[in-house]
Amino acid sequence: MENVSAQPGVPNAVRVDLGAIFVSLELSRSTWLVTSLSPGSGDKMSKRPVDGGDIAALINLFEDLRKRALSRTGRLFPIVTIQEAGLDGFWIHRVLEANGFESHVVDAASIAASRRRRRAKTDKIDGEALVRALLAFKRGEPRVCAMVKAPSPDNEDRRRICRERKVLIAERVEHVNRIKGLLFAQGISGYEPLRKDRRKRLDGLVTGDGRQLPRHLKAQIDRELDRLELLLQHIAAVEQERDAMMSATRMLHIQRLDLRPCWVLSKGLDRSSPLSSWPKGSLAILTTDAKSPPTQDWHRRRGKAEPLIVSKAYRKRAIRGCARR
Repeated sequence: MENVSAQPGVPNAVRVDLGAIFVSLELSRSTWLVTSLSPGSGDKMSKRPVDGGDIAALINLFEDLRKRALSRTGRLFPIVTIQEAGLDGFWIHRVLEANGFESHVVDAASIAASRRRRRAKTDKIDGEALVRALLAFKRGEPRVCAMVKAPSPDNEDRRRICRERKVLIAERVEHVNRIKGLLFAQGISGYEPLRKDRRKRLDGLVTGDGRQLPRHLKAQIDRELDRLELLLQHIAAVEQERDAMMSATRMLHIQRLDLRPCWVLSKGLDRSSPLSSWPKGSLAILTTDAKSPPTQDWHRRRGKAEPLIVSKAYRKRAIRGCARR
């Protein structure tokens, strides 16, 4: 892209000698506020609303901005857009790039704000601040803001499994704590709702003053256990899907890597094992050109065996960097 700004003869609050049309998007459910700074319009920023989700209207607005800049300067300028990372995700960013626009997604917390006094916060003010941040970023100013690298749709979808599991685990904790709190109010402690015999143990519980569990309290805990068991089923299904995905990824890495014969030394014993089925107690991996596994005195011999120490945390990251020449 050509230089978007040069040293002006007279200093201005906003550079007006532009080489592109700079646009910020303030997104909401009902309305998108489009703030733009175009060549030939001085330092005046234009603000136009677009119905939320109407991509066709947004692109038509961009084309209209281009035509206006062309009529003022006689040149056709590219459009550079910026938006904050948020609940809208990256789909707007992908649509804009697919239509030939340069798009950036910024971390809103990385944009500097005045701490001298409490500042007003509106879409109009935020839109202008985004345009100024985009101008500074394109000028190459360091640490002016942090742009977010948008993941590909496949990589974004792969993250859903871990994120869903995180939500399910949090819900499980809530149900477990609620059941324990209900029982503790009756003088009962030590009950573990995650045990397999939770229903049987619930029937035998007695309050701190020697009574059986009240009827409505027991019914409430039964319903909590129903929801908890459903959550446990969902967690098991998500973990099974996660393990299947990781296994497929691990085997793909094994196929892509040019591996030499590899032997795994486990718990001080010589053991031959393929990389796809590492023992949990493996301490070191030996890549060697020999046809026989290394012996326990491999470190004393000056052979071709090459040791690679593997920690537990490293081993959990599967095969990405463990089989090296």
